[in-house]
Amino acid sequence: MTIPQLSIFIENRSGTLIKVLDALKEANIQIIASTIADTAEYGIYRLICSEPMRAYEELKKANVAVALSDVFAIEIDDKPGRAAEAVKVFSEAGISITYLYSFLLRGKGILIFRTDDGEKAISVINANHLKSIDESALTQWA
Repeated sequence: MTIPQLSIFIENRSGTLIKVLDALKEANIQIIASTIADTAEYGIYRLICSEPMRAYEELKKANVAVALSDVFAIEIDDKPGRAAEAVKVFSEAGISITYLYSFLLRGKGILIFRTDDGEKAISVINANHLKSIDESALTQWA
């Protein structure tokens, strides 16, 4: 019910992001979605890709500081307010969302998020009949 996400720690200086992107390019790994959260000294580049385990290994070989974690991915209709409705379901259940990013894919919205209570999130997803995306979808998306 979760998908793997890479979190890559990069310094805020010229050339650090391209090292990551080049390593993925050379390995022929497709980036599906990504976001960068930055501070004054470094950024966290979070990404969903076609082959997360292989990407993790390739980045490690390139001496890139990378971690794998599980995040939730749910599909919503591409209509105004659908993201708000989905997030509200978790909020009303008392589940905090640590971070969230989204993208459109084939006419559907995809919300990627991390929460403080994975077990409860699964329960809320099931109870509200939300369409959860699992790891098998990654190769289809790429």
